[in-house]
Amino acid sequence: MSTSASASASASTSASASASKSAAASAAPPPSPVSALGSWPTTTGGRPVTATIQVSGSYDGGLRRYYGSGALGGDGQDEDQDPVFELADGAVLKNVVLGAPAADGVHCLGSCTLQNVWWQDVGEDAATFKGTSASARYLVVGGGARKADDKVFQHNGAGTLTIRNFQVAEFGKLYRSCGNCDTQYERHVVIDNVRVTSPGKVLAGVNANYGDTATLSGVTIVGDSGRDITVCERFQGNTSGAEPDKIGSGPDGTYCRYSASGITYK
Repeated sequence: MSTSASASASASTSASASASKSAAASAAPPPSPVSALGSWPTTTGGRPVTATIQVSGSYDGGLRRYYGSGALGGDGQDEDQDPVFELADGAVLKNVVLGAPAADGVHCLGSCTLQNVWWQDVGEDAATFKGTSASARYLVVGGGARKADDKVFQHNGAGTLTIRNFQVAEFGKLYRSCGNCDTQYERHVVIDNVRVTSPGKVLAGVNANYGDTATLSGVTIVGDSGRDITVCERFQGNTSGAEPDKIGSGPDGTYCRYSASGITYK
């Protein structure tokens, strides 16, 4: 698909591309064979972004480094920050590097694909998935994220997120199904062929009471000799806004689906 979106440093920065809905809206693809993970890319230039770039269809960033400026210049953990990129249902974002400050990263309003997207220094969250349909499918393939004080991928909407051939380092949680959103959904995550570098806290956090599942395979954890990183944690989610209660961790075959052979420590 051809790209018809562009970013600029002006306060009216916006972008869009017209193309048919992507295959992200179809069922999540089956687990892939383990493949080598790419090196962190060398950027081809930088673009300050002062207003959210709106994307529909496909947007290829050409490995330019996008970073927030002006109204998007924050790098804290404040909720409700605007994203650098906002993707319409079915949109594809690829070959993008998000630098600091990264505001609230990427928002997907429905099914989406993030292909070879890299976060040098995660802001509030790297990406938030907000589709309201149980059939929504989100795919993160390739890329990586560093320095996430809290969450890398925040799942506020419904549907299934697949994270494949990805690498993460220095993070709080790789994935979290929202524990206290006003509207709650059943959510699912598939984590396949991911390299995790300590320090970190949790790979996947799910709400058992809403029927969430996390399926993990091909995970390599580097530098965690003390096994301090929790692979999968279960919560009792709520709609009151209160901090959700932790109710368990580890594989249970129902909500946290993985085996010891699916996790390798180096």
